[in-house]
Amino acid sequence: MHRRLFPRALAVLALVATAATAGAPTATAEAPTPAQTRLHATIDAILADSRLAGAQAGVVVVDTTTGQTLYDRNGDRRLIPASNTKLLTSTAAMELLGPGHRFTTDVAGDGVRRAGLLSGNLYLRGGGDPTMLAEDYDRLAAEVAAAGVRVVTGNLVADDTRYDRTRLGPDWTWDDESYYYAAQVSALTVAPDTDYDAGTVIVHAAPAGQAGTPPKVTMTPANGWLRIDNRAETVATGETTISFEREHGGNTIVVTGQIAVGQAEESDWMTVWEPTGYAADIFRSALHRHGVRVLGRTVLGHPDDAKLVARHDSMPLADLMVPFLKLSNNGHAEGLTKELGRVLSGSGTWAAGLTAIGEYVGDSGMDTGTLRQRDGSGLSRRNMIPPAQFVALLSAVRAEPWFDTWYAALPVAGNPERFVGGTLRSRMRGTAAADNVHAKTGSLTGASSLSGYATDADGHVLAFSVVLNNYLTSSVKGLEDQIAIALASYTEKGTTTARLAVPTAPDSPRVPEGLECSWVKPAVC
Repeated sequence: MHRRLFPRALAVLALVATAATAGAPTATAEAPTPAQTRLHATIDAILADSRLAGAQAGVVVVDTTTGQTLYDRNGDRRLIPASNTKLLTSTAAMELLGPGHRFTTDVAGDGVRRAGLLSGNLYLRGGGDPTMLAEDYDRLAAEVAAAGVRVVTGNLVADDTRYDRTRLGPDWTWDDESYYYAAQVSALTVAPDTDYDAGTVIVHAAPAGQAGTPPKVTMTPANGWLRIDNRAETVATGETTISFEREHGGNTIVVTGQIAVGQAEESDWMTVWEPTGYAADIFRSALHRHGVRVLGRTVLGHPDDAKLVARHDSMPLADLMVPFLKLSNNGHAEGLTKELGRVLSGSGTWAAGLTAIGEYVGDSGMDTGTLRQRDGSGLSRRNMIPPAQFVALLSAVRAEPWFDTWYAALPVAGNPERFVGGTLRSRMRGTAAADNVHAKTGSLTGASSLSGYATDADGHVLAFSVVLNNYLTSSVKGLEDQIAIALASYTEKGTTTARLAVPTAPDSPRVPEGLECSWVKPAVC
């Protein structure tokens, strides 16, 4: 198991050693300056908002330039971090797998090959790639055909044994199962588009030409793995109420509601049951299009001795960080967790991966005895991480050689470009935080978080973590934004601190559990 000691770890611990452990905010070891006092008062006022009545709030801010703790409220309190958990998973992956790490999906054959006939099985071997698209499987099929294979007498064998067969994360709730953010994890899977939500399909419903008939329902990618039960209706006029739901334990997607003639189609991302079979179905269809007939069935298995026929390598991990962190992709987090386990200990399991993550972040300055991580994405409500520990990690990783790549992959406040602003693209626009704050968002019902970096008006990089739990209002994102704006506006220069902009942000719309509600999926938010 990878283990190292970081000389900077002691320095990182020193950054947070001055943080108070009581509920009230405290100053650093030195007497606070007038500017720090005003910053305390500003954040205190934000946290006094009525939306947090009866809730828990943990906020820690450290100036990474000076090592001073500028603010601490409940920094040592264990709180549900939601998707801020991805900070641990992503940094561990960058260090332990490396920015150049790639996932390989290949095709191999056993038996004898002669005159276009493969007298044996054809194996589709999954390497855990969460970015495999239908067109990637099509290219693999084209390579098989180009290699001269025309008929396979045996079976198409889907090999997903790089990871275990535990598909859903520990503690995930049953009613999340059909939503794209809770997709089953497999080493062999398909993503429907370049958001790379592996293990999902996009279902579309378009109105029929006349009222009284069912709408036209299609899927991206087209496949034979899922079945549509279309109970919806096209109407002459009226509100669109189309809904999609996959039935538990199977691959029937039920479509209900209505859509009016002339209206734009409705779409949604749905998870599939057993993504290995989904991938095999996509690949088998691609083989057929390229003139390769498989006479046998599609089965699960692992080759003992097979020769490579075709291969596809994923983008490097450094590039994968962009859709992973910008869009808060849960499937990427869980796949990387299992990949860490496989690479470091030979076991593609959540347990092995979480052990690797824990060792890395512990070596990096986090006190792992004060936290609990149960999955890679933060969907589990049994994850508990104190804000001070996030700040310890954020401070430490600034010394890593891959930091600039990882920092650029974090969502950027107020930047409208989807793969720049990510889950922060509609937040903090027109403020000092816009195109400044790089931070990871987190959202569960009653739990919200924002942890990352703000460059203050003096050019100092502030590492911060805001974790809010147990509130009853629909959203507290506006309060997180106010804190981030205050940090971006902070200055020690002069005799006064610049006025800290604290606009009131509207509540975000109510969305299903686990979804980052920052307009990630236009069809949802």
